Amino acid sequence: MQQCNLKGQRIGYIRVSSTDQNPDRQLEGVETDKLFIDHASGKDTQRPQLEAMLAYAREGDVVVVHSMERLARNLDDLRRLVQQLTHRGISITFLKESLTFTGSDSPMAQLLLSVMGDLELPRLKTLPLSPKVGLL
Repeated sequence: MQQCNLKGQRIGYIRVSSTDQNPDRQLEGVETDKLFIDHASGKDTQRPQLEAMLAYAREGDVVVVHSMERLARNLDDLRRLVQQLTHRGISITFLKESLTFTGSDSPMAQLLLSVMGDLELPRLKTLPLSPKVGLL
């Protein structure tokens, strides 16, 4: 009996808040089979390319995102999106945080998602002021 070895696609997701931001830097040097780019606020998950990526991704695929805050701006949305993907057999990798979630994650991995998201996402509230006060 011949074993079928299906390999999923590597799907990139990029989100920039405004049209003057350069989306190319987020996944620079990362090879993808398909790329989805949103020019939208991350205040909610109602984004055309995010919705298209979620509809396009299939079991065995890997979604690659620069960082957690590029996917979601609050912990509830982040957890829901990660679970939505992983429950369908789609892995998600966050490059900045060096984390991958597969759906077969242990309770410790779920805790790590919550802790890292809880640490990373609140930092966003201070970012608009940072360039003005010279912190970036």
